[in-house]
Amino acid sequence: MSKNIAIIFAGGSGQRMGSGIPKQFIEVAGKPIIIHTLELFEEHPLIDGIYIACKEDYIPKLERLVKMFMITKVKKIVSGGVTGQDSIYRVLSAAYNEEGGDNIVLIHDGVRPCVTSETIDGNIKTAKEKGSAVTCNKFFETPITSREGDIVDESLDRKRFYTAQAPQTFLLKDVIEAHRKTREKDKNYEGIIDTCTLMRSQGKEVYMVEGNRGNIKVTTPEDLYVFRGMLEYKENQQALGLSEKDILKTLQK
Repeated sequence: MSKNIAIIFAGGSGQRMGSGIPKQFIEVAGKPIIIHTLELFEEHPLIDGIYIACKEDYIPKLERLVKMFMITKVKKIVSGGVTGQDSIYRVLSAAYNEEGGDNIVLIHDGVRPCVTSETIDGNIKTAKEKGSAVTCNKFFETPITSREGDIVDESLDRKRFYTAQAPQTFLLKDVIEAHRKTREKDKNYEGIIDTCTLMRSQGKEVYMVEGNRGNIKVTTPEDLYVFRGMLEYKENQQALGLSEKDILKTLQK
């Protein structure tokens, strides 16, 4: 029977945050951001295991945190690579070697701590049925193009635009094969910004799953303030006895 494995990328440096430490280790409400993220997958009943890519110098710290916060589903923490995609390849390889290729992997950012259980459910269901799933949201702003960044060249119809988020979910053997083919030509993954892009570059169809707008990636101080506000709001709503689904509906109004 195949497993559902969370692949967590926690290799960021935090330069845009200006914190002096990798952003995933910044504490919010008494926990590092990475722990907030890991707990979502730890507590999800369909997730069988977690593999993490982390900056080598911070692996001992992350191991202590995993033990302290009782994240029992973590199977392995591996050293990150030169690029983000190289790091993901390393952790995918660890999962492939230990679990086999006939499993589903949900590739997720360590600093995306607000994904809902419904989004995880949707990714697993779609990947099992169609072989892939990428979390997406409708585009709510007006997209424009500009050659030089100073004059608007064209305004585009936002109905055709979506933002890609995480998790991005695939059969492990398929995504490993895509990585290996790409690395044969370019180990720096030039132009590959995420796993969706990687799979599309290999001619693979990638199916969309609707996510939640609050599924932010915490990369700047502004994102940090938003995350803190969302946690406070969620705690207040839970105190009133509302479920995660009810809270999500309220946040999206």
